[in-house]
Amino acid sequence: MRCQRMLVPVLALALVTVPVISARAQGEEVPRGPTFAARALQALIDGIQFGVIIAITSVGLSLIFGTIHLINFAHGEFVTIGATFAFFLNVSAGGPGWHLIPSAAAAVVFGALLGWAVDRGVWRPLRARGTGLINMFIVTIGLSLLLRHVVLVLYGTRPASYAQYDIQNTIGLGSAGITPRDLTVTLLSVLVLLGIAALLQKTRIGTAVRAVSANRDLAEASGIDVQRVVLFVWMLGGGLAALGGVFFGLVEIVTWDMGFKLLLLMFAGIILGGLGSAYGAMVGSLVIGVVAQMSTLWFPVDLQYAWALLVLILVLLVRPQGILGRAERVG
Repeated sequence: MRCQRMLVPVLALALVTVPVISARAQGEEVPRGPTFAARALQALIDGIQFGVIIAITSVGLSLIFGTIHLINFAHGEFVTIGATFAFFLNVSAGGPGWHLIPSAAAAVVFGALLGWAVDRGVWRPLRARGTGLINMFIVTIGLSLLLRHVVLVLYGTRPASYAQYDIQNTIGLGSAGITPRDLTVTLLSVLVLLGIAALLQKTRIGTAVRAVSANRDLAEASGIDVQRVVLFVWMLGGGLAALGGVFFGLVEIVTWDMGFKLLLLMFAGIILGGLGSAYGAMVGSLVIGVVAQMSTLWFPVDLQYAWALLVLILVLLVRPQGILGRAERVG
């Protein structure tokens, strides 16, 4: 009986190895896994895609901090609301069943309106009363919890996908690959970021945003309507967060806490790039996304966010103001 038990694994090993040996004897090529170079290229492509999505969501967060110096802890919920609102229009049984493209456009508009409502209904009255930044930060935490649990009640806990662009064939990029969906999301994200840069540099409202971020009092003394600029920033941030949520839900999956999970990386991106700088948020988010994905070449996937935050710490030790931030004298 003992001999029979010992023979079982031996026979199983023989069944696996004999075809391989015979294939080599006949000169047939034995299938091998991807090389390290191929895996590194794939991780780089995935990291760029992940980084530009983080950048879209974090630009608004950085602009809000630059204009009113508020750390908006509820920004992650704007991401979730954008993704789930598009899901309601696209997939939900109670929704109209629109295609994903008009659903995404409607989600962006809804995100902008949500930013408008939050600023007019919450932050402007608090600013008028002279509420301190610490107290306002605590309010953002409460608003975050409120919005997150409203989404939980309305959407539920089950992860889901959009109706379109779910299963696609891969396009070869050398030794790596990318689906048309992911390639489109990446290119659209880059175009949106370029559009934000053009808006900030080439338009009057963009110039006003930069002026308020640089010196609020001087901008107000120069005749700039600061309240109007702040309202525009909230609407822009809400719309971009909603768009980033749709993109993130499209390449990953839609969940009720997806924005909260992405929030830490958004904060890491804007701190790494330089607080209050839209361009710094773009660069820092791209670095965070690439480092997070490239780290999976050597370490478990569960630690990819930890290594991205470690890079943040190392860069800040050398350059405390961030990559594109300005050094300021304290005291």
